[in-house]
Amino acid sequence: MNLLIRLLGVFLLYRFRPRVGILEVCRTPFRCWPNDLDLLRHMNNGRYLTIMDLGRTDLMLRSGFAKLISDQGYYPVVVSQMIRYRKSLQLWDRFEVQTRVLGWDDQAFLLSQKFYRGETAIAEAVVRARFLKKVGGSVRAAEILALGGVNQSSPPIPAWVTDWNIKQSER
Repeated sequence: MNLLIRLLGVFLLYRFRPRVGILEVCRTPFRCWPNDLDLLRHMNNGRYLTIMDLGRTDLMLRSGFAKLISDQGYYPVVVSQMIRYRKSLQLWDRFEVQTRVLGWDDQAFLLSQKFYRGETAIAEAVVRARFLKKVGGSVRAAEILALGGVNQSSPPIPAWVTDWNIKQSER
């Protein structure tokens, strides 16, 4: 239930938060609730992945891409992701997820998502996502970018992310 409340919050509050460009960092604030905890009383590792979904949703809404892709009958899916946990989040901790597009290849987008409690890095993830058509089939990254008037090449992607991406796309 708390995830539905958080999703509703993202949908209601995005209009009151600053608009972001699709290639800018989107900062989404959260708090660690009792439902987020595991038996060791810190945020469950699986909860991070769900909250990352909310961060990506916030980026899509605040950049205006959510409406553009929805109007075309497209929707995003996560193809693969990798996360590294550095510290724990405890009950009632305030934190933010910083989501940004690292770059793209022909088929998919690579996103960075970082969790911060104040200035302290808590976790960091890389997500490979692509868009599918509701009628079937996939959408090339260039088509998605063109919807928003973005007609540039992908920014340089760190070598280790490129290596990981190549391995993921070969599977």
